[in-house]
Amino acid sequence: MRNLREIRTSKKISAMDMAAALGLKTEAAYYKKESGSIRITIDEAKIIADKLGEPIELVFFSDELSTTENQAKKPKAS
Repeated sequence: MRNLREIRTSKKISAMDMAAALGLKTEAAYYKKESGSIRITIDEAKIIADKLGEPIELVFFSDELSTTENQAKKPKAS
């Protein structure tokens, strides 16, 4: 969830603001979600993306493919 933290801090949104948006009682509860210790539900992901003003894909999904995925997508030489 590194991207999530980077986006949040770059927009100067506090963890407490994010916790409040998700209905969490403490900043620590939010940090557990942000760090990946506790899973974020799809509904929470939508709330987070909206709060950040970013598409959900940008916040939660990486554009990078693993080496195996890259090799599978390359056309084979004839």
